[in-house]
Amino acid sequence: MRVVRKFLLLSVLGIFFVGCKVKQTVSNTKNEVYEKEPDVVKVKKETKKADSGLYPIPEDTGEFVRFEIESPQEYIETFSEVAQMEMKTYGIPASITLAQGLLESGFGRGELALKTNNHFGIKCHTGWQGDYDLHDDDEKGECFRKYNHPMYSYRDHSIFLKNRSRYAFLFDFRNDDYKRWAKGLRQAGYATDKKYPQKLIALIERHRLYEFDKMVVGAGYGKQNQASMVASNRNRIYVVQQGDTLYSISRRYSVSVDDLKRWNYMYDNKLSVGQKLTVDSESFNK
Repeated sequence: MRVVRKFLLLSVLGIFFVGCKVKQTVSNTKNEVYEKEPDVVKVKKETKKADSGLYPIPEDTGEFVRFEIESPQEYIETFSEVAQMEMKTYGIPASITLAQGLLESGFGRGELALKTNNHFGIKCHTGWQGDYDLHDDDEKGECFRKYNHPMYSYRDHSIFLKNRSRYAFLFDFRNDDYKRWAKGLRQAGYATDKKYPQKLIALIERHRLYEFDKMVVGAGYGKQNQASMVASNRNRIYVVQQGDTLYSISRRYSVSVDDLKRWNYMYDNKLSVGQKLTVDSESFNK
């Protein structure tokens, strides 16, 4: 099916889709690799000033959205406001998010980013139930998370850092202290490259990405507010217990099953004990 559809890049970016078909390799749940001709939506972006507050995650239409980005500066222009919104929500410096995105995705033009919209090199890991693709990295044919829209990658990056205990100490740092965050990511094992901190810091200083942190802190989202943000986000998370179903959880929190799946990037109804689910729409609709 060929699709031509106008699509918003959240509430902060205006974009237009042009349907086209390209060949890509995908994997099914049985790890069988096959070729298909999917509908790919190529995006030309038009930046806008963001409204204050949090942005909504776009609904997954099933279309794979590929951004056409030509330079590091265009990458920054496209995703800087998104990184700032993530900073307001989760406390991760926008400069760090942008630098990691630039580095890990090859400013959106790397092979992994183009075929998976995975801008942060996040591997599948235990418990990942979303789509994926195989890609050669430290080892041949490693499993990497795949997203239909780059915004899912940005939100998943925030959740990935926030919900894993090995990164917890990072949130004790000031959210505008990009140097400590860069060194802490390497210390926590985000990357095996010993020069990873230096590479992030170089990107931040070359492109003055720290200015985006200053704008967020200046708007009142500094270290002093992080404790309340953590408490607020904790109230929006439910840990799956034995016997839970998406339906029972949806009834408990008066939300729909479809919303639970959309907020948590789920493509089926499978749950695992200990899995953390976002259960409150306020994180997405403010």
